[in-house]
Amino acid sequence: MSETLRIYHNARCSKSRAACALVREQGFEPEVVEYLKSPPSRSELAELLRKLGMPAVSIVRKGEDIYKSEYQGRELNEEQWLDAFVKHPILIERPIVVRGERAVVARPPERVLELLRD
Repeated sequence: MSETLRIYHNARCSKSRAACALVREQGFEPEVVEYLKSPPSRSELAELLRKLGMPAVSIVRKGEDIYKSEYQGRELNEEQWLDAFVKHPILIERPIVVRGERAVVARPPERVLELLRD
């Protein structure tokens, strides 16, 4: 396969681990980005959102303590969410799987199959 499959991954997350396993079961060896250890830049995040075709607020992990203490009840625009993601990458939903110009939030993990079908 010439096209790289990248997974923004958190090893502590069962959904993220399941998505990685599913990708490998389908014969792909993904590039795994442990985004809490190596957070994506602001421009990488903007590109991810473009590929997802989603607004930033749709990938916010609202159960995180940092969300509840600093962001809950606030109306942030795209730029402000990007700043929040850079400052607190734990707020980014996972796993996000990217193939070429397309991406999915693999929740449930089977959503990753949408990227593997061509």
